Amino acid sequence: MDYYTVYPSPVGRLTLAGDGEHLTGLWMEGQKYFGSTLPETAKERRDLPVFDQAAEWLDRYFAGKRPGPSELPLRPEGSEFRKRIWEILKEIPYGEVVTYGAIAREAAKGMGRPSMSAQAVGGAVGHNPISIIIPCHRVVGTGGSLTGYAGGIGRKIWLLEHEGADMSRLSVPKKGTAL
Repeated sequence: MDYYTVYPSPVGRLTLAGDGEHLTGLWMEGQKYFGSTLPETAKERRDLPVFDQAAEWLDRYFAGKRPGPSELPLRPEGSEFRKRIWEILKEIPYGEVVTYGAIAREAAKGMGRPSMSAQAVGGAVGHNPISIIIPCHRVVGTGGSLTGYAGGIGRKIWLLEHEGADMSRLSVPKKGTAL
């Protein structure tokens, strides 16, 4: 059985999803691909320990602490390729950013391939079903372009500033998917 609940946050209402033991989703209101892995049969339920753990994690995060993704029982749904990319995302340090290209190189190396498309990585990053906790907001385009965030560019900026990222190297694209 799948369940969901809502968590009020500084970046808007967050919908948390779980299977009773694992966190399977975290989406921001209005996010692209909102609830993409949440079955229509999911029931609202607030009293699950996994939701309590996630809320406590989010409380600490929004209070400026640095909880890590490994502190929660996560089970994102996706292809093996996407899961590989999401594992790489979980290793990006708090307050740091990494480019899609760097993730592509790391993923290619781990798969024994000579190269990988940054666009393929972008697709996997964009479909991350557990936003904030699996920190897809820490991924930027070549040259520091703040592009491609399913939660919206304003939220990406807010999260990076909240983490104390060096924003001087980053820029908002004039046009594109992030706007």
